[in-house]
Amino acid sequence: MKLTVVGCSGSFPSAESACSSYLVEADGFRLLLDMGNGALGELQRHVGLYDLDAIFLSHLHADHCIDMCAYFVARFYRHEGGRCAAIPVYGPEGTEKRLTTAYDDVPDERSMSEVFDFRTLKSGSFTIGPFTVRTERVSHPVESYGIRVEHGGRSLTYSGDTGACPELGMLAEGTDLFLCEASFTHGKEDVPDLHLNGREAGEFAHGGRVGRLVLTHVPPWTDARQNLADARAVYDGPVDLAYAGAVYEV
Repeated sequence: MKLTVVGCSGSFPSAESACSSYLVEADGFRLLLDMGNGALGELQRHVGLYDLDAIFLSHLHADHCIDMCAYFVARFYRHEGGRCAAIPVYGPEGTEKRLTTAYDDVPDERSMSEVFDFRTLKSGSFTIGPFTVRTERVSHPVESYGIRVEHGGRSLTYSGDTGACPELGMLAEGTDLFLCEASFTHGKEDVPDLHLNGREAGEFAHGGRVGRLVLTHVPPWTDARQNLADARAVYDGPVDLAYAGAVYEV
């Protein structure tokens, strides 16, 4: 599998990166994990606008899904070549309503579903193209899912947004690459069931014996280098800070 970091800023875009969005490719199939603020523009640096095969939305906070409104415009109003066929979109209950409300001026209440084939996420295992995936609901103020993607005997796990919870540990167990949020700073913020800090991400990586940890969703006001040091203090495997354009072969 090939993982490309399209955007990795938490909460709002930074000067260097759009918000959360990650492209996973294998066997010519392109799965996008989240499409937050600014992601659609950055995505076009890596893949054609109409070349995605499926989209996974971990939850419905704007920094993970709001550019789906712009993507609706690109797919619904395309003149050359005609309107795009509906692409599978896996998201929590209410995804269609959330995006329709955010866009506000769709031609009618079913317009989104003409180009997005909405499929409601639940915890469990299923296939998306050539990938076997497992999703688990994680700890966040809104319904939010982490995902483990497997192909060819390799795996990557994406935390989505979450506080510490057993479900995240289950998804990350033995994974080759763990793309884990690290929004908070150890010793500074302590809000349960909201976000992780760098140390907590490192503890999950250590406990799950993961192959590589990549810290992501670090907001512009958080010291990413401190989170990196905190993760390395408890996990002795390779640790990276995600950055826009980073590519990993898994």
